[in-house]
Order: sequence, then structure tokens, then C-alpha cells
Amino acid sequence: MSFLTDHKQKFDDLRAALHEDNRTQLRRSANGGNTVLFVYPPAEEEEYIAKARELYPDGHFIDIAELFVRSIDSVGINDFKQFYQEHISTPDVVFTNEDPDCLFSLVINEICSASHDGKTTFLIHTGALEGTGIENVNIMEHKSVMSQGIPLVIYYPSTYRNEELLFLNHKSASKYRCKLVK
Repeated sequence: MSFLTDHKQKFDDLRAALHEDNRTQLRRSANGGNTVLFVYPPAEEEEYIAKARELYPDGHFIDIAELFVRSIDSVGINDFKQFYQEHISTPDVVFTNEDPDCLFSLVINEICSASHDGKTTFLIHTGALEGTGIENVNIMEHKSVMSQGIPLVIYYPSTYRNEELLFLNHKSASKYRCKLVK
């Protein structure tokens, strides 16, 4: 389906999932999780982001691609390249280490900051996580995300093939700790 015919139902479903009266139900359907996985075709990402910004003007939009660049800038491109080459077979060591400026720490800190402000938080441009070793389930199951009052919305560029949800059209998705809006 195209964006124009598909988006209204998805955004209605998202609004219902985020409604304060439905948060207990969300946790039940998300196996104790506190996340909404918002599924859309990868080619229509910018249209879906624009619509969310229109519908949720007070929302907190965390751009993973921007955090990715900030993480690299914090150590410098040359040091990053060297560190990455040393750990090329274990990218999670590069992006989820003890450094407070590593990508995973930046993502979690941004989510916590938005939660403290009482804003609905949207993770966008999540395709930038591809190859980092950071999976959506790592974010969904983080104790800070699980315990916040307002659900997290993860924008999830994906398609279905044979009833299987595929991130960026190729990688099986974890749907265990989230409510799926498709």
C-alpha cells in the first residue's frame, strides 16, 4: 500500500496505543515492554516521519543517524576508523562499549531525557543501526526504556515476506517486547 492509503489507519492505531488509558494493555501485549514498533515501507520513511512531526508537534524525535555522527565525532574520524578496523568482526564492541559517547549510550540517554520531560519519544532513521550490533530489542529491553512512564515509539523501516517482518527488507525483526503497529 502507498503512504496515502496506509498512513491514516497506522496513525490511528499509534494514537490508540499511546493513549494513557491503554498503557496497561500495551505492556500486556508487549510482554512487559513499553515500546511501540511502528512499521512502514523503507522507501516511505520521510513521509511517515513528516506525518508524525505534524501529528505530534510536542514529540521528542531522536534521529539515530545524527547520534551516529555525533558518536563518531566525539572520538574523531581517524581514531574511529582505527578502532572500527580493530573490531570489524564485533561491531557491538565499537557501538555499545563503556564510553558515554558510544552510540548505544547516546540513544539511551536521549530516550531518558525525553521521558523526564514527559514527551512521547520517537526513534527515527533507525536504519542507521544496521551493522552496529545494536538491535531494536537491545533498546526495548533496556531497564530505562522498560520503566519509563510514556511508551517509546521506534520507527521501523521494514516489509513482510511470508508473514515474517524484515527490517530494511532483509533482517528478521524481534517483536517480543513491543506492540506492533503495522
